[in-house]
Amino acid sequence: MLRLRPFRKNDAKTIITWTNKKEEFYKWSAGILGEYPVTEKRLLEATSGREDNDRYFPFTAFDENGLVGFFTARVRPEEDDKKLRFGYVIVNPSKRGTGYGKQMITLGLKFAFEIYGADSVSLGVFENNKQAYYCYKSVGFEENGVREEYNLCGETWIDIDLEIKKEDIGQCPQDHYAHVLFNSFSVLFFSCPHLKHIPPNK
Repeated sequence: MLRLRPFRKNDAKTIITWTNKKEEFYKWSAGILGEYPVTEKRLLEATSGREDNDRYFPFTAFDENGLVGFFTARVRPEEDDKKLRFGYVIVNPSKRGTGYGKQMITLGLKFAFEIYGADSVSLGVFENNKQAYYCYKSVGFEENGVREEYNLCGETWIDIDLEIKKEDIGQCPQDHYAHVLFNSFSVLFFSCPHLKHIPPNK
C-alpha cells in the first residue's frame, strides 16, 4: 500500500542513495543540485525553509517496508497559484518497474487538483529518460510544445515539458487517472491543515 506524506529532513539520507550513477543523477536533478554525487546537505538546502511556504510542497512516498519515492510540487514565481510544477521526481531503484512511480504521481495529482485546488500540473522530463516519459504519459500528461536544452554530461539534453489539466482528466486513455485516484483515495495521507492522519513510525 503506497502512502504519501510531507518530506522530513531525515528522509534525505535515504533519497540521496537512489542515484548511483552520474547520468541518473542529472536526469533527476538537471544539475540544479550541483555536481554529482549529491549530498544530504544539498538536498536539505533545496527543501529547507519551506515548512510554512504555501507555494512549495515536498513529498515522500512510502509503503510498509520504508521509503519508496520523493517529489516536489511548487508554484513557479512567474506563474499564478493555480498552476503547480512537479519536480525532483524519483523512485527507489528497488521499487522501479512495480508501478509505484505511477501511483506516486497519481497521488500527487490528487493533492494538486482535489486538495490544493490547482487547474493544471506540469513537469519536465529529459528526452533520454524514456521510462519516466512513458510513466507520465500513462497517467495522462501530454506534451505542451515547450522544450529546453541543457548541457549535461558533455552532451546536449532536451527537456520535454508535459502538462495535465484538471478539465482534461476525464479525457485520459480509459479514464486511467480517475480509476487510479478512486482506488488510491484511502491510502492518501497529508500533514497539513486539511488532513492530519500520518502513521508516526513512517
